[in-house]
Amino acid sequence: MPPRIRIRPRALRACTSCQSQTLSLPAIATYASVATASATTPAPPIHQKFRSTPPVLRYPPTQPPSHKPPEVRKTQLHRQYQSLLKSSPLILIFQHNNVKAVEWMSIRRELAIALRKLDTERLKNGQETLAEEVKMQVIQTNIFASALRVVEFFNPEADTLSHAQHPSDPRTPTSATIPQTSNSPDDERFTHGLSRRAHEVANNRKLKLELEPLLSGPLAVVAFPSVSPQYLKTVLSIVSPSKPNFPAPTRRVNPDYYEPSVQTGLQKLMLLGARVEGKVFDVDGTKWVGGIDGGLDGLRSQLVHMLQGVGGSLTNALEGASRSLYFTVEGRRMDMEEQEKGVEEKKE
Repeated sequence: MPPRIRIRPRALRACTSCQSQTLSLPAIATYASVATASATTPAPPIHQKFRSTPPVLRYPPTQPPSHKPPEVRKTQLHRQYQSLLKSSPLILIFQHNNVKAVEWMSIRRELAIALRKLDTERLKNGQETLAEEVKMQVIQTNIFASALRVVEFFNPEADTLSHAQHPSDPRTPTSATIPQTSNSPDDERFTHGLSRRAHEVANNRKLKLELEPLLSGPLAVVAFPSVSPQYLKTVLSIVSPSKPNFPAPTRRVNPDYYEPSVQTGLQKLMLLGARVEGKVFDVDGTKWVGGIDGGLDGLRSQLVHMLQGVGGSLTNALEGASRSLYFTVEGRRMDMEEQEKGVEEKKE
């Protein structure tokens, strides 16, 4: 234990007296200023005597209160899945069965390697790269289905416009511009994805999802930031290979792909379908999107070639009609001239 320092009572009284002498004048000045300020405070306005001031909002304008506690993990997952569905126009859906952590790590490693190789090829051609944004993650099926219901069926802007005719119900699209909202999450003027109205839409079982037959069991998704057939083909070649359009990398090119952890994990994955621009595709439709030659550029070239062919056939059809009309008129004119010549010869 540290040694105790004993203070004599006489020295202690001396210190307290010195401190009181030094602090007496500033304290007196402070009390005088406070008294003066309180004496000169103006009276409140007249309208505050009859109307109460609006309550102070206990939340930041960018984070309005949610229907369920925001600190709960399910609420955060719901918010995360909504953002994933809104920002990913192409999502692959897989069903997994007891895939271990080591196997997930090995599959993600091989997927990242294949996507980086595609990035290097696209950089040589001056195209954009998406390898760092293509992610594979395991999802909670029920929460993902609820978030999908909110994204598909909850339209706060339309609901706001439908109530705009009532002046007593000041609903606006964003909670940051609502001056009369309360601190209760049940306030109907909140229109974010975790509000009470969004919760009611998610619990409405009468609304059926096209993707609902696939949302069962343990699921994993691969999200793409844009619809890119080249990246989709690369992912399918790694996660769900099939010959001849989506062959797996050979052992000579990538020997790590044939490790037991990778192959065992891939055997436990099954491709169910995809969500492309809000539309549901089965396995064959997903492979059709990934099998487009040249990606979007190839699809654009095919469309241009098709339009050129349609334009050429239309031009030929119009020219053929005009030519036939010309030949018909010319033939009729020649017949009339011959008839006139025959009549003149008879008269002579």
